[in-house]
Amino acid sequence: MADDLTYAEVGATLDPTLPAGYHHLDERRRVGGAEVFDALGAFVLGWGIQREAGLRVPAGPVVEGASVTLRLGPVPIPVRIVRVLDEPDRRGFVYGTRRGHPESGEEAFLAERDAEGTWVHVRAFSRQGTWWSRLGAPVSAAMQRRYTEKYLRAAQEAVRR
Repeated sequence: MADDLTYAEVGATLDPTLPAGYHHLDERRRVGGAEVFDALGAFVLGWGIQREAGLRVPAGPVVEGASVTLRLGPVPIPVRIVRVLDEPDRRGFVYGTRRGHPESGEEAFLAERDAEGTWVHVRAFSRQGTWWSRLGAPVSAAMQRRYTEKYLRAAQEAVRR
């Protein structure tokens, strides 16, 4: 476990199999043809998915190693950027939860391009990280599903503009 990260499997959202002992999320949606890949990659690496979903995000681009605190209303969401990807057919980043985050785990936000087009891909593994999130586990799971859908829609809208 690195510094104040709340889990040991750093970078595992990029592995083919997500780690055992966590709730898994793996959603991928086509957003357009190959021509929208650069726009989607820039949107993802500029915090666009989170901002458009209603979170307060840092100014500037995503930076590997940065510890930041996103906010959902008054709720702090402390994370560390554990990986930034800027590959020919995949761009995005992975953040891991830090102490104080209601969950423990990791989430990846990716723009991917293949022969069928450009895709937004959100992968996560998580479990409740606080007593109050354990108490509200069903609400927590519903919120994660709701925000994942917001992330996917934000990416679709971004490439339409």
